[in-house]
Amino acid sequence: MSEIYDIAVIGAGAAGSMGVLRAVLNNKKTLVFKGSRATNKRSRAMWVRKVVNMPLMFDRKRAITESVDEVFDWIQEHEYFSQKLTTIEQEASNVEKLEDGKFKITDAEGQNTYTAKFVLLCTGIMDTQPEIQGSIKPILPYANKGDVDYCIRCDGHKVINKVSATIGHTKTAAWVAALLHERYNPPEMKIFLNGKEAEWKDDAELNELIRIYNIKVIAGDILSIKADENKAMQAFEVQEADSNIEENVEVAFPMLGQIAYNELAKQVGAEITDRGNVVTNEKGESTVANFYIAGDLRQGKKYQIYTSWDMAVDSVDDMDAKLRKEYRESAKSKALANK
Repeated sequence: MSEIYDIAVIGAGAAGSMGVLRAVLNNKKTLVFKGSRATNKRSRAMWVRKVVNMPLMFDRKRAITESVDEVFDWIQEHEYFSQKLTTIEQEASNVEKLEDGKFKITDAEGQNTYTAKFVLLCTGIMDTQPEIQGSIKPILPYANKGDVDYCIRCDGHKVINKVSATIGHTKTAAWVAALLHERYNPPEMKIFLNGKEAEWKDDAELNELIRIYNIKVIAGDILSIKADENKAMQAFEVQEADSNIEENVEVAFPMLGQIAYNELAKQVGAEITDRGNVVTNEKGESTVANFYIAGDLRQGKKYQIYTSWDMAVDSVDDMDAKLRKEYRESAKSKALANK
């Protein structure tokens, strides 16, 4: 008979690593799919550098990846808990719910399958990147450097005393520009539509805020990004009418929506929102029994490290309660049979 794990965790970012830690500390036989180098590059965690909205994270160069590494190093070095964890260094390609309620999980190569009583899915989301002349590559060096950011809760303060902008034609791009003005009052605030039509044309309140806050809306396609001698972002070259112009910008926030990594949730039939997040109860259990979600993929939660940790702990503790109930009932049955 193949081994049956108590809990399988898929994904090993902030939520996944905390889920693994809580599961082994709860003394559960745990399986984790950490993902491959390629899938890790697609994760939001890989784009997070310094984190200054959490204690103990201020001096971390790569806050999430360093904390994840520490979790797995600690488990692997622990004489007891290291025996509780099986690590798969690739992603899961398929999850199937079996007739007995357990889950069969297939690795990325399709070669091996694993069985678990519970699944915690922590595959997360990724921000949609702006395209510059048909490619996202021009924006990536500035995202790596931190001149282009994605979370106003984590990095909104960077606009202080900086020429700042949002990128996007959605109402979200306009509301975020207004919020950053209200909160930090940067010397200039701009919205780059990047060749698209603004979705707030008929929104009187948004248009009024853009006007009274003196937020500049630039309609043309972004052609390139200009940097100074230190490779810091300095300006966007934009096509306007029959000429190209340069618009100064030092900090930018793309607001173009998200890519939700929800394929495994779809495979088991979990309910998905229009944005791609997975619907759950307060403990993170999806509409499929014993299939849980933690981290950015869960509906209606903040996209933050601390909320990801909290979600993972709540979900694993709920699984633990169900597993202990199963153990308790089995113990009672055995005791009754031995009378």
